[in-house]
Amino acid sequence: MSTAIVTGQPVPGSSLENDLRSLGFDVRAATDALEAESLLAAVPTDRRVALVDARFVGHLHALRLGLTDPRFPLAAVPGAVTAQPAARQALTRALARETSVGGGTAVVVDSVADRVVTALDADGSAVHRPELGSLVAAVPEDPQARNEARQAVSAVDDEAVRLKSAVKSRDGFFTTFFISPYSRYIARWCARRGLTPNQVTTASLLTALIAAGCAATGTRAGFVAAGVLLIASFVLDCTDGQLARYALKYSTLGAWLDATFDRAKEYAYYAGLALGAARGGDDVWALALGAMILQTCRHVVDFSFNEANHDATANTSPTAALSDKLDSVGWTVWLRRMIVLPIGERWAMIAVLTAATTPRITFYVLLVGCAFAATYTTAGRVLRSVTRRAKRTDRAAQALADLADNGPLAALVVRLTRLRPGAPLLVALAGVAVLTVNLFVGWPVLGAAVYAVTSGWALSRPLKGALDWLIPPLFRAAEYGTVLVLASDAGVNGALPAAFGLVAAVAYHHYDTVYRIRGNAGAPPAWLVRAIGGQEGRTVLVTVLAAVLAASQFKVALTVLAVVVALVVLIESIRFWVSAGAPAVHDEGEPA
Repeated sequence: MSTAIVTGQPVPGSSLENDLRSLGFDVRAATDALEAESLLAAVPTDRRVALVDARFVGHLHALRLGLTDPRFPLAAVPGAVTAQPAARQALTRALARETSVGGGTAVVVDSVADRVVTALDADGSAVHRPELGSLVAAVPEDPQARNEARQAVSAVDDEAVRLKSAVKSRDGFFTTFFISPYSRYIARWCARRGLTPNQVTTASLLTALIAAGCAATGTRAGFVAAGVLLIASFVLDCTDGQLARYALKYSTLGAWLDATFDRAKEYAYYAGLALGAARGGDDVWALALGAMILQTCRHVVDFSFNEANHDATANTSPTAALSDKLDSVGWTVWLRRMIVLPIGERWAMIAVLTAATTPRITFYVLLVGCAFAATYTTAGRVLRSVTRRAKRTDRAAQALADLADNGPLAALVVRLTRLRPGAPLLVALAGVAVLTVNLFVGWPVLGAAVYAVTSGWALSRPLKGALDWLIPPLFRAAEYGTVLVLASDAGVNGALPAAFGLVAAVAYHHYDTVYRIRGNAGAPPAWLVRAIGGQEGRTVLVTVLAAVLAASQFKVALTVLAVVVALVVLIESIRFWVSAGAPAVHDEGEPA
């Protein structure tokens, strides 16, 4: 249980102690700073602790936001401050300083909690201050101010504010108008019954897997059921995040589940559609794999662009200014959010097309829509990059290098050659061009060898060019596309499904890399990248296997490779995300 130390003389009629107990705090009273210091020292070091002024007046949800959010070691609202175990020393030092300055046993007039926050700021400690909006959090100094504060509390329904804030402020059109109006109430229902976001996330995954199973039946009834269940899965997908925001139940494990399950659900559904089509005599595995590749590459474009620019200096451009201006015009906001085909619009489209048409038509429309969205977003980001006079940081350059996922072959090229080209993107483009041409003229091993060399050269210098963020998605397209082309050329049943499994396993590794970087935990360990070969090593290996093995043997080799990669990356990923060192991030939804 957490502990709240209420400082100062009790205020008659105040509900503060009851409010704190309802939030899970064990409440203790201290008349002055010295007694508060003594009580703080007695609290076990593995507990969250809060200092709250006895005169506090405000909404219960304001206290909840300020004192119970697990993502921040230190947090405060006017009249209250809290520290998780990792920040207890900082809080103890700040309180000790205030005790010394205040004279020890004197009953202070100023708020002890607010003075401690000032001391924490002076020490350079990062204190989170939540946005309260219309919520009230105050420490009135006289009866008139107290009455005014109480009237302000009565004028605002904090439950309505809490429900509204459970929904992301920036979301897609379909989600905003067709899901969130009722999913927020499902989130509240779950919270009142003690359900956790992780349980809802798992329910969403299971629903999507059942939907994929229905699609795999290949019957019209199965397709209709699959479409309905896919929408139900998306409703639950929205609900888990809203529940996390409503109840402030964020967790490292929840962030990982939310981030990875979205991909697992969508790509499993693609596989279900392909299996259903096969039952009807139509082979659409190439389309399913193409859709997965396109969608993954779209995400990598988003991730790379954001990592390259989130901490850049002089981060301005006329294109960005125009985009911000359009965001102030109502109808353009929704149009621009819809045409990028975010997850809500995309899943709704897939669900309707599954129920009403065939898997082939569903994949055709999905590929066209995603290709248009990818072209639109990538073109806009290219324009922003070439018109933005920004200086990339070393951290951004390292993040792009980690996202590129080069392995031991590329590193060997750098060590053995002295060539250090000054245009990384052009070098990478040349290598991808050579690989692409050779895939179609019958010399894939030669193309892959050249590609491995250019991959090493492309990363031989820091990726600080205006368009160097394009290198990771370019490498993703090259590796995944190679697997698709060679599996298609094999012309044997089972080769494309095996290729689908391999790309899914590798894509998981790349998503895992993204979320580690987002949490400032760095890239996966070097041994993992070496163990699975790096992107250029896997490309070379697949081309060699295709060249030396018969078609049926190549299918088996792809299957074995998919299983090995999946096992290695999953074991390491699970080990990391359930460890104490995993970042406490929360995924706010895909950017595309």
